[in-house]
Amino acid sequence: MTAPTILFAAKPERWATYEPHLRLALSAAGVSDANLTLQADPAEVDYIVYAPNSAVQDFTPYTRLKAVLNLWAGVEDVTDNATLKVPLARMVDEGLTEGMVEWCVGHALRHHLGMDAHIHGQDGVWRNGDVPPLARHRGVTVLGLGALGEAVATALAGLGFAVAGWSRSAKDIEGVQTFNGVDGLFRALSSAQIVILLLPDTPATENILNADTLAQLPKGAMIINPGRGPLIDDDALLAALDTGHIAHATLDVFRTEPLPQDHPYWAHPNVTVTPHIASETRPKTASQVIAENIWRGETGAPFLHLVDRTLGY
Repeated sequence: MTAPTILFAAKPERWATYEPHLRLALSAAGVSDANLTLQADPAEVDYIVYAPNSAVQDFTPYTRLKAVLNLWAGVEDVTDNATLKVPLARMVDEGLTEGMVEWCVGHALRHHLGMDAHIHGQDGVWRNGDVPPLARHRGVTVLGLGALGEAVATALAGLGFAVAGWSRSAKDIEGVQTFNGVDGLFRALSSAQIVILLLPDTPATENILNADTLAQLPKGAMIINPGRGPLIDDDALLAALDTGHIAHATLDVFRTEPLPQDHPYWAHPNVTVTPHIASETRPKTASQVIAENIWRGETGAPFLHLVDRTLGY
């Protein structure tokens, strides 16, 4: 068997971070003879370890290519590439999942407990009048029940929250009341005091939070979006914040990143902007996912985490 050639196609500064982890993971997976490289003749490349913001955008010259292995969980910047004819695997990584769970749970608890009033209210006023409900009396809805959404919903249910979840297809998750379809979306939102968005960015999910769906939420609901910027109609959210129907929005992702300095979100008193940090791909655990898929490709086993490009995820 010829040793496979693996092209690392991401920002060059990421090479130093990933190379040692990839080599260790490939060795552990039984592919230690692989040629892992930053540069190669396209006609000799078997696998591309890929970031959508890399220089590789035309896959046509890669005539021996077996698979493209995405380093990011999101694949919306790849699925429409007409030159990509081989399997595309998205990143499903336990490190990424754990990081997302920690970030979402942290901000859900922050809003649930009303921490901002005390963190920002260091002005000599003794604010002891507001007592939050117990978690079991706080409705939290997770939109999107893929690997990340299911993990977040399960973690919040484990803390006692009354968790609902919505996805396009029916799901069954212990401790979580699940909904699907348009009617199910409205029902999932109707009791949601906190909404967490973890849907992929597809034509079917764009602006899923809009004037109509925001109106389904109880007054004073809070939004947490670590999913994708286009999931929210920004104008509709700002209007709902201005009227007080939505009490606060914590947003980690945006249509344009970095978020422009003149964007209204920066100055809005009821918006928290975080710089797309909810969960980063961890080189050590991501490399293990990549190495396993390369081993599978070399042994004839089916690839893991393949993208259905008709659905966009």
